Amino acid sequence: MLLVVACVGLMSCSQRLHEGTTSQAGRADKIVAALHDASTRYVVVVAHRGDWRNYPENSIPAIESVIRMGVDVMELDVKMTRDSVLVLSHDWTLNRTTTGSGNISDYTYEQLLAFDLKRGHGIAIPGLKIPTLRQALEVCKDRIVVNVDQGFDYYDQVLAITEELGMTDQVLIKNGQPLDKVQQRMSRHALKMMYMPVVSVAGGSDMTTFNSYLASPEAVPIAFELCFGTLDDNVKNTARRVLDARSKVWVNTIWGSLCGDHDDDRAYDSPDPDKVYGPILDLGTSIIQTDRPEFLIKYLEKKGRRKF
Repeated sequence: MLLVVACVGLMSCSQRLHEGTTSQAGRADKIVAALHDASTRYVVVVAHRGDWRNYPENSIPAIESVIRMGVDVMELDVKMTRDSVLVLSHDWTLNRTTTGSGNISDYTYEQLLAFDLKRGHGIAIPGLKIPTLRQALEVCKDRIVVNVDQGFDYYDQVLAITEELGMTDQVLIKNGQPLDKVQQRMSRHALKMMYMPVVSVAGGSDMTTFNSYLASPEAVPIAFELCFGTLDDNVKNTARRVLDARSKVWVNTIWGSLCGDHDDDRAYDSPDPDKVYGPILDLGTSIIQTDRPEFLIKYLEKKGRRKF
């Protein structure tokens, strides 16, 4: 608690923590290489909103915690303030995660600093403020890959920050838009972040967008995020098509509705987590977004799936 409260000067606190972890410097390059290697058995672990069980979600301490755990990718969410500053928040409003209320877009960033972040059970942490995307990326640079969620609408602004920090190749952005719209947006820039389409795999789902990415080899991204309510033959066939295209399968085990009930809490409560996570790995999954990163890493280590 004392450490967190002392972080009123948020950047100086993160800098001190960063200086104490010089051994992690450059690790992001190994993770990026694993993301681009379709043949590796290494399973990339993505922390959903950081270590939100112990710190406020999308906060600098939550990021630092998952870096210490050995997580590969920090998934964070962005929103834009009234004065066009990108800040970390999953929600459009301040109500759930801070002591403030109302829409983030109605406040300037300076006004947001009047509010404190709250832990998951609603307790405020005095002095801990909502971070900007730039602050978060500065902490992550060379130490962990970043997945910017809910950020494609701000593609140009996100890219500009990554270019200024010299870490564009360490950032992954995703959405479910058609290929032509994605290509149009990305073609405006010489440098490009990693990109991943989000695909809903269910009976009756429109697979037109998914099929368009596989139609030509140059359009195949590094990975596809597959979301499914039931792990059936349709999901298995879709995953096989991804692997045959030399791409990767990303699965979210954060909620049962996204992974056919093969979720983190079910695995955590099971005497045999392999019965829960095993079928996910059997799909050929090599990227997993989790709400229990430390538990998942230990499981994968026992399976021999955490060696670069």
